[in-house]
Amino acid sequence: MNKLAQLIFIASAAILPLTLSAQKNEPVKVLKLAGENKIDVFIGGKAFTSFLYPDSLEKPVLYPINAANGTTVTRGFPLNPKPGEPTDHPHHVGLWFNFENVNGLDFWNNSYAIPQNKKSLYGWIRTDKVLEIKSGDVGKLAYHANWINQQKHILLEETTRFEFSGNKIQRIIDRFTTLTADTDVAFNDAKDGMLGLRLAHELQIPTNEDQQFTDNKGNVTTVKGGTDHIANGNYITSAGKTGNDAWSTRGVWCKVYGKMGADSVSIAIIDHPKNTNYPTFWHARGYGLFAANPLAEKVFTNGKSALNLKLKKGEPVTFRYRIIITSGDKTLTGSELNAMAAAFSKK
Repeated sequence: MNKLAQLIFIASAAILPLTLSAQKNEPVKVLKLAGENKIDVFIGGKAFTSFLYPDSLEKPVLYPINAANGTTVTRGFPLNPKPGEPTDHPHHVGLWFNFENVNGLDFWNNSYAIPQNKKSLYGWIRTDKVLEIKSGDVGKLAYHANWINQQKHILLEETTRFEFSGNKIQRIIDRFTTLTADTDVAFNDAKDGMLGLRLAHELQIPTNEDQQFTDNKGNVTTVKGGTDHIANGNYITSAGKTGNDAWSTRGVWCKVYGKMGADSVSIAIIDHPKNTNYPTFWHARGYGLFAANPLAEKVFTNGKSALNLKLKKGEPVTFRYRIIITSGDKTLTGSELNAMAAAFSKK
């Protein structure tokens, strides 16, 4: 653990997050839909998210994700496009976990938009077993999946467990993912990875630059800078980086926040000290990509250092993340997030 993380834990270990101490957790229901590759999650009787794993998607995702007030905090496109929202990056669907370079295969950028003659350069994550479904004060969902190439040869076996909880103003996802190599595997440092979330339009950072978006039919639309009056988001990290300056920097946590309707809404992602290359680099983009990528060191340090994680056949690696969605008249403070990071570090 570096000095930054040590200071955060020492300063916040005894602090209870005010929002959690003042609110009672609501019951969680996790429900498998018969005949569908879909599992719904409800908190306090309200739809929270769905785990989707059909073969029509190149990886399993949580989509959509709703705040406690019912506001959807993920982009609709490409599964359920909404008028006026960006249609770039069709592989950005809800919340997902994968990587750009696994033995040379790109798992991150694979989508229906990749031409068939280039599909051999990409990888798929296929869920083959649901291991656990449990409702209660904390909802649980566990699954097994295989990271495969176009010939369906397995590079990695994935076992993931989600823990869902929440109260009247907050929703929490704890994700624990173990990847076990079926062959020798190299995660060569790359920009695109690993835990990714595509934000709703309102949580994008406003920009004065022109933006170009390509829809699922290949049509390109240009949005003039300064004309987007919906985007009002911002980032802040545990290290104090804000806005676009959060990108490529390290931090124990990163929060995006903005107004959605009458409420303030935020999403925070917390890293775990047992994760590889902690604290993670943040691949947090103003256009709406919010990702934690510990395996981008060579890219984000401009070649000054590199990680290039390697696994021998049979060797595992585990990644742990906490995602917190808050809605209401205010968002989580830095002190509250520090305390939640300290609590999560004990899991």
